Amino acid sequence: MNNETLEKMRKMKFYGMLRAFKMNLEAGKTEQYTADQMVEHLLNAEWDDRHNRSIGRHITNARFRYNAAVEQIVFDKERSIDQNQILRLAECDFINRKENILITGSTGIGKSFIASAIGHQACLLGYRTLYYNVSKLFSQLKMAKGDGSYVKEITKIEKQHLLIIDDFGLQPLDGHNRSALMEIIEDRHAKASLIITAQVPVNKWHEIIGETTIADAILDRVVHGAHRIELIGDSMRKKKITIN
Repeated sequence: MNNETLEKMRKMKFYGMLRAFKMNLEAGKTEQYTADQMVEHLLNAEWDDRHNRSIGRHITNARFRYNAAVEQIVFDKERSIDQNQILRLAECDFINRKENILITGSTGIGKSFIASAIGHQACLLGYRTLYYNVSKLFSQLKMAKGDGSYVKEITKIEKQHLLIIDDFGLQPLDGHNRSALMEIIEDRHAKASLIITAQVPVNKWHEIIGETTIADAILDRVVHGAHRIELIGDSMRKKKITIN
């Protein structure tokens, strides 16, 4: 009878329930539970299993640059990082409020790591998150234009609670990239959150985007009310090389 029950659990994909019941059978602990307690135990096991698998899917789908966690961030005074600000942002209330985060600073200072850490935390809290290096994002969208999958790609981006665009501003935008960025920003404005990292200060973004009217429209939607993290100091990569 128990084997039949286990097989039904497997076929119904109740994997958490299956493992919990099987473990209790093997340990001979089933008689320690009342019927109500056993039902609660199995339901909790299934709930936890599905929750953990959901988090795993969110993290896998996000495709982060770094496997980063907020606890791993080095809150060095020389980098001008406000620990309280980072910890507040890690609560991800900014996503509920549809707010943006702009992280700027020199190369190697830790912008991408912080963005990935906040994004990872968002996944743990159940938010759909997607990470893109800006050059790969635009290249992917250009290819999508050619093979007819552009609308699908844009729709996928639009559905994310949090979009991370990394290394913005390394090159001026051409007409196609400017148009694509405008569409992404317009889709997300007041609907979903965005994290942008850049080596270039925000006050230089206008000339990087180009075409005054579009630049004004993009920056008005992105910068207004955004949380700013402005990092200073030496490259963290150089510090690690020196230490090693």
